[in-house]
Amino acid sequence: MEYNKLVAVSGLPGLFELISSKSDGAIVRSLDDKTTKFAASRKHQFSHLESIEIYTVGDNVNLAEVFQAMDVAGLELPDTKDDKAVKAYFVKTYPDMDFDRVYASDMKKMVKWFDIIKKNDIEIKLTEAEEEQPEDEGQSEKPTTKEETTANATPETKGKAPAKKAAPKKKES
Repeated sequence: MEYNKLVAVSGLPGLFELISSKSDGAIVRSLDDKTTKFAASRKHQFSHLESIEIYTVGDNVNLAEVFQAMDVAGLELPDTKDDKAVKAYFVKTYPDMDFDRVYASDMKKMVKWFDIIKKNDIEIKLTEAEEEQPEDEGQSEKPTTKEETTANATPETKGKAPAKKAAPKKKES
């Protein structure tokens, strides 16, 4: 199981692995009890863990970065029923968090989610964006203005309009 397949579903406790998505919802598997169910998009909202960011005193950071800091700290997870203990835990593990904008309920959720992730031995790693292919030095992008078209024209095409693609023919019934 991969970190990028994990979702939180509103109205349902815990974390889920996204098995398949449909136009009217998604099929998800609970990481707690391994049951598979359909969650309708009319009733539930889905949040990929990769897309969740946390407020800090600087720029916002991805939730994965907070989870990695929790993992590195190696401290025992606090009781989620004690708000002060949860806040004290995050002061030690991630002191850059903006505690005025991150609510105690959010911190409790992070502790619960981190515990579920560790129990399921999921590597906390963001999906790397695909690197763009470097362009050849001799090629340039397509011109967008008439002036650029004229400037890049060869002697044979100078003064001629650029060729247009033919529109696909409609099938007659």
